[in-house]
Amino acid sequence: MSRKAASKKSGSRKPAVSSKSATRARPLGVAAFQDLIREKYYKTDAARGTPGTFMWFMEEVGELATALQNIAPGKKPTRAERANLDEEFADVYAWLMTLANINGVDLEGALRNTRFRGWLKV
Repeated sequence: MSRKAASKKSGSRKPAVSSKSATRARPLGVAAFQDLIREKYYKTDAARGTPGTFMWFMEEVGELATALQNIAPGKKPTRAERANLDEEFADVYAWLMTLANINGVDLEGALRNTRFRGWLKV
């Protein structure tokens, strides 16, 4: 379920991620996207807490799994199925940012300070 659908369910959300065809005003790195999610949703996300947010995240992972199955080798995905794949990846990423935010994790910092640090220019 997209954050837009979650918004309708909770009554307070607007979509965090726009479609691939939307124009970007600025580059959107890990920190910038995490900040965007925090600015838009932190109060609601913090009130829901980690267990509830983790359930939303896992629901999105399940939807991503379905979207991946729809484009599996040997299948002929429609444009809608390809677009849905983009949306589900974005939704999983957004909910991961939410989990990081409500648990005080700076994901870009975590990437820089873990085994991935050698891959990144600091």
